[in-house]
Amino acid sequence: MNVGDAARRAGLPAKTIRYYEEIGLIAPQRAGNGYRAYSGDDVHRLAFLKRARDLGFSIEVCRQLMALYQDRSRASADVRQIASDHVRAIEDKIRELQSMRATLQKLVHACHGDERPDCPILEEMAGESAAAQ
Repeated sequence: MNVGDAARRAGLPAKTIRYYEEIGLIAPQRAGNGYRAYSGDDVHRLAFLKRARDLGFSIEVCRQLMALYQDRSRASADVRQIASDHVRAIEDKIRELQSMRATLQKLVHACHGDERPDCPILEEMAGESAAAQ
């Protein structure tokens, strides 16, 4: 099948599929005319990559996961470790976002939001205020 058909079946843009080929994540066969010819297995791998990316895994980790997926002698502990590391990174990011939200909420509360030019939000960003502390 062509890239358009593979894209529809995998739920990915054709541009993404071409990028995945460019960086070596997939390697579709080439037809006699030089066009890419995607197989059902290629579409399955593309759908796998889409789901992994949707879960927030980086391209390099997706490469590791794909290699583990294709290795029937893999240890599930290796996959579990990758997923656990990712969960920890997500939790760290959540804490960081919560801290950012709390700071911004304090700044918004401190801002009068009127016609006056003084603005604790801008002052904090400029390092001129203690409003968020």
